[in-house]
Amino acid sequence: MAGVVFVIGLLVVGGLLFLGGSLLLGRGETQPPAEFGRSPVELPDDRAVVGDDVRALRISVALRGYRMTEVDWLLDQFAQTLDERDAEIAELRAAVPARVGAHAADRPAGRADAEDTDPEGTPVVTETEESTGA
Repeated sequence: MAGVVFVIGLLVVGGLLFLGGSLLLGRGETQPPAEFGRSPVELPDDRAVVGDDVRALRISVALRGYRMTEVDWLLDQFAQTLDERDAEIAELRAAVPARVGAHAADRPAGRADAEDTDPEGTPVVTETEESTGA
């Protein structure tokens, strides 16, 4: 008699565990597809994405998915990297005119350098070279 009670108890506990797991994990169906033409997050289409755009993202929370703290940390790191990249690009763009002007002043007149070529590598004749016949 004790064996029958044990087996029935085991079946009841197993059934309850199965029922609880089924309710928590679903019935194996997939999530419905996202709406066509709509992204779950909104990023600008008319300009480059900057760090503030990433910081302003709000991602919806679902039962199954990623840990919110890890996603927030990753988005913060991504936003910081974008800000650093944009600052470096701005710094390099500001330095280009100064470097070009300084390099042109150092070059002797009438001398053909490797930089006196067009993008295909063809030498470019300057006014001073034409007048000297070089």
